[in-house]
Amino acid sequence: MMKKLLFVTAVIELGAGAALMCFPSVMMALLLGPGLDTAAALTLGRVTGVALFALGVACWLARHDAHSRAARGLVAAMVVYNLGAVAFLGAAGVRSQTVGVALWPAVVLHAVMAVWCITTFLRKPAQIGE
Repeated sequence: MMKKLLFVTAVIELGAGAALMCFPSVMMALLLGPGLDTAAALTLGRVTGVALFALGVACWLARHDAHSRAARGLVAAMVVYNLGAVAFLGAAGVRSQTVGVALWPAVVLHAVMAVWCITTFLRKPAQIGE
């Protein structure tokens, strides 16, 4: 179960990170309605993309070592990330009069991923060879 979680997380975060690095304004418009219109906002969007891409790389590499403490630590970090994304994106959606078409699907995706991460983390770690 951990290996599959790490694989799916890697694919999602690599894609989201690459999209934010290349098209930060478009991605923000899809999520929050208005795009990014200043150099500082574009830079921050791209740095966010790099961070998501790095999470994706970490999950991709950890998928072959799913029984390690490092992989469990990575899943714990993904719990924090996904719960934070649900909280902040959800709050933005509730407070804002304009939201992008991808905002609520993103909130649902992060909520599902948070539950998957939590259930995987709480499972008894499998012994090597199981």
